[in-house]
Amino acid sequence: MKNLLLIFRLSLISLIFLSCNTDASTEISEEVKQMEMPAPSPTAKFEQKAGLTDVVIKYARPSVRNRVVYGNLVPYDKMWRTGANENSIISFSTSVIIDETTIEAGTYSIYTIPGVESWEFILYSDSNNWGLPSKWDENKVAVKTTIPSVKLSSKVETFQISMDNISNNNFTLGIAWDDVYVGVNIQLPTADIVMGSIKEVLKNPKSSDLYKAALYLLQENRDLENAKSWMDQSIEMMDEPKFYHLRQQSLIYAALKDYKSATEIAKVSLEKSIKAGNSDYEKMNLDSIDLWASM
Repeated sequence: MKNLLLIFRLSLISLIFLSCNTDASTEISEEVKQMEMPAPSPTAKFEQKAGLTDVVIKYARPSVRNRVVYGNLVPYDKMWRTGANENSIISFSTSVIIDETTIEAGTYSIYTIPGVESWEFILYSDSNNWGLPSKWDENKVAVKTTIPSVKLSSKVETFQISMDNISNNNFTLGIAWDDVYVGVNIQLPTADIVMGSIKEVLKNPKSSDLYKAALYLLQENRDLENAKSWMDQSIEMMDEPKFYHLRQQSLIYAALKDYKSATEIAKVSLEKSIKAGNSDYEKMNLDSIDLWASM
């Protein structure tokens, strides 16, 4: 009987201990949860396609917070991680060109040396750094170029890296903070990739292949005689060309300054767009016919 009573008392003590321990663990867990804090310089990551190149940028975004940035927080003429925390990085899915230097597809650290009137812009092939590399290796410098800085009329509170002025063939990598903007021109291999693809596809083309190839040349304003030839072939292969097909054909003729032929084609496109009830193409054709009549 005494043994049973002893076992009961020990069991009761164990339950009380476990209960207290659980409560304490819960309190600690809640305390940890409450300690989660926002980063002073939050991380940003974005992906953008330019031409046929996928570009990914990851960086941290510090804010001015009433501080003097350049010449103080960010010293002049010294290497900067171009952001905060980990070094900023940029990835390209294709090769690109910066200041006549070919940069192979891959991931690079972005470093800069800010100056009063210009910055040094550097892409570094080692992207696994916290801030600056512990030991700088010139062999890992993919490109280094000097970029003029621009004084902004309105201040940018939070540090920003952007892709500006995007076209099929280039874009500007913009760096803006406080009252300074720096823009790095990056050229893309879009034309070479597209023309190589066109060359292969046109060995045995469909009407749609010829149409797309001609449209690309028109958009890029290059090789317009080839664009005209391919578009004419495409139209001839169609059972019933649509008004939008004929619209593009007329624009190619106009780009070659054959306004008479362009107008004749535009009139057919106009008639078909009216029948289709497409007021946008109706207006575009009418505007072009009026314009080309004065050429």
